[in-house]
Amino acid sequence: MPTPDKYPTTPDGRYFVVRGRLWRTSNPALPEALRQQLVDELMGARRQVGVAKQAGDGAAEREARAAVDAAKRGLGERGPVWWTDGAPDFNRRMVANTPYAGWYAGLAG
Repeated sequence: MPTPDKYPTTPDGRYFVVRGRLWRTSNPALPEALRQQLVDELMGARRQVGVAKQAGDGAAEREARAAVDAAKRGLGERGPVWWTDGAPDFNRRMVANTPYAGWYAGLAG
């Protein structure tokens, strides 16, 4: 999980910011054992992407990328949002173009 100092987390806990872009955080309601299992699967799948790329194996790379996506969806970082208040998803958007712009600008001061 990103550190608050290096990658600030929005006040509502839904996103962290990297180089001015919002990235959805994992669902905080996930049981710890499930969260850890999904993180382990994600890290393994990411390693497999690298192995497949190095080997030039397009089929294995596609399979590994699908596993990355499945783990991220399980964690709530992709797919349907994990919050229930109807707020829109700003995942992968530049923070300056979202309602979080003022909050983020205030961090610089």
